[in-house]
Amino acid sequence: QVQLVESGGGSVQSGGSLTLSCAASAVIFRTSTFDWYRQAPGKERVLVATLTSSGSTNVPDSLKGRFTISRDNAKSTVSLEMNSLKPEDTGVYYCKATNIWTRAERWGKGTSVTVSS
Repeated sequence: QVQLVESGGGSVQSGGSLTLSCAASAVIFRTSTFDWYRQAPGKERVLVATLTSSGSTNVPDSLKGRFTISRDNAKSTVSLEMNSLKPEDTGVYYCKATNIWTRAERWGKGTSVTVSS
């Protein structure tokens, strides 16, 4: 049963932009905090953006100004807008939904982003 589906990855040149989307079921969307993670080749997953069920957002200082997380309530979708992309942004981007009551986690299968210099 597919519950989180990421899309929007691809290959871009340095300085380009991509917007990733994470589609969830309506129930999951309403009851979860969403995180986007990046996993670069050979490295661990790192958190790049968070969106709480109340709508608060957080992006690490190192990514502020380039990465923006947002939600579309009508589509039950969480998006990650990435601008001024750099080669070090390359990796597989994963969406995670954490239930606000049970803390149960759901992960998507990821979408790949490649930024060439």
